[in-house]
Amino acid sequence: MIRHTVNCRLAALALAAAAGAAGAAPVQEGTAQAQPPAAAGPQPQVYRPEAAQQGNSVYGLLREIEALKAEISRLRGQNEMLEHKIESLSKRQSDLYLDLDKRVEELRKQAREASQAAVAPPPGAAAKADPLAEARAYEAALEHFKAGSYDKAIAGFADFLKLYPDSTLAANAQYWTGYAYYAKKDYKNALEQQTRLVSAYPQSPKVADALLNIANSQIELKETAAAKKTLQEIVAKYPGTNAATLAAKRLALLK
Repeated sequence: MIRHTVNCRLAALALAAAAGAAGAAPVQEGTAQAQPPAAAGPQPQVYRPEAAQQGNSVYGLLREIEALKAEISRLRGQNEMLEHKIESLSKRQSDLYLDLDKRVEELRKQAREASQAAVAPPPGAAAKADPLAEARAYEAALEHFKAGSYDKAIAGFADFLKLYPDSTLAANAQYWTGYAYYAKKDYKNALEQQTRLVSAYPQSPKVADALLNIANSQIELKETAAAKKTLQEIVAKYPGTNAATLAAKRLALLK
């Protein structure tokens, strides 16, 4: 839309310049026909105000054309920056879903193995958690998240953490709880949930991603100094990770 408007203005300016030049020629021709034959010898030069005005008008049109060209270049630069940002965000989301699918598949495998090796508990022994039920509970909450039903996802992950606090996917459930709040733009609760993950599961592979989500929440809450500190921590403690790469880019933007 912007490019179309600029092109229309350029065309209008070019037509105006052409019309001004065409309008000046007949005046000179008509003047030549009305005057008697020129006498021999040098002729005095006559100042023509209309010719000076036409020259100023053409000069003004050329300056406006140059200004429009500069505006086009600036808009193209902004467009390239936006395209790069969208591409980075799309890759990040794709990586997150790939990680989810991988972890869910691992849980399914563990559930199948546990089911095959299961034996009846001795009388009076406490019944252990059903691996299949555990997998189904996690997947159900995760499907709510993927569908954008963030409130249902938060409730589902909360139930999962109550029923299976020692699950290998407990840290993941905690992470997606925080990320669901972030998706709802509830940045205070997102920060609280991710901070809980870092404290309760310090050895989890999700800690770096949780810290990145904390930094993003701090940025949204205008806590720039705290966000810089969190991003610097990610870069220092988790080099080579995707979270560290994104943290470095965000640090560069905050400077």
